[in-house]
Amino acid sequence: MEHGTHAFAQDPRNETVLVYVNGEMKPRAEAVVSVFDSGFLMGDGVWEGVRLHNGRIAFLDRHLDRLFEGAKAIDLDIGMDRTGLTKALYDTVVANGMESGVHIRLMVTRGLKATPFQGTGVNIGGATVVIIAEHKRASQDVVARGLKLFTVHVRRGAPDVLDPKLNMHSKLNCVTAAIQAEKAGADEGLMLDPHGFVATCNSTNFFIVRGGAVWTSTGRYCMNGITRANVLALARENGITAEERDFSLTETYGADEAFVTGTFGGITPVREIDGRHIGDGAGDFAPGPVTLRLRELYAALIESECPAPTAA
Repeated sequence: MEHGTHAFAQDPRNETVLVYVNGEMKPRAEAVVSVFDSGFLMGDGVWEGVRLHNGRIAFLDRHLDRLFEGAKAIDLDIGMDRTGLTKALYDTVVANGMESGVHIRLMVTRGLKATPFQGTGVNIGGATVVIIAEHKRASQDVVARGLKLFTVHVRRGAPDVLDPKLNMHSKLNCVTAAIQAEKAGADEGLMLDPHGFVATCNSTNFFIVRGGAVWTSTGRYCMNGITRANVLALARENGITAEERDFSLTETYGADEAFVTGTFGGITPVREIDGRHIGDGAGDFAPGPVTLRLRELYAALIESECPAPTAA
């Protein structure tokens, strides 16, 4: 990928990574699941994306909290406890000789079905657990040029339709938003909530800065992002006003700064939304002062969470 919130440089080491599939390490080409798997047939499963830095997985407890909460919500028995999943994650990165600059996708589906059908009564056996670890670093070119967003017609729904708090395999709502943004020449889709207020982006959480204060949505219609929560906490701990509130596209277009957050890219600045330049628009783009300050604080938080090993 050369652009967008998940842009990264290709790394040839990823061609030979070993993938965890139900307790076995499989070469990439052999890491497969059945066409009768619930994830393939129905998008029935939950997942987490985590990062490895200095041999440690950042904020793992919070990611596992979210995974198990999602699994409980859809009545999915993962078949492993937190200790077992933690061991599986670290076994995977150790098997691949990985230390830093690694993105890990942990996926759990309801497992095999005897026949294609939505109901869980035809499920046989236990859950399918897959862990893919790859050498991936967020592109600094994207940070330098800033993201271009486009407001899509696809809305973030209410929890009685499809709870946006669920980090589920069924991502078609966000995929259709991403497609519309791509067709418009943008890096990511900006999504509104059912009331027309700004909610989130299709794969990241969205923030604006007005008058030195950081605003993000109420959280009712977006993923309960771990990076999002960390950024809000960092701002408040460091004297930056941070609000979770309703705000409109009008207030967004008039923002001094904008950025998105996510596990992969951390904090990525936004330069343009729906053809409107964010900030004064004069000269070449540069991330704003609040965005830069939060990026510094977040980088320090990652180092604190995942300190480099001390020499013996």
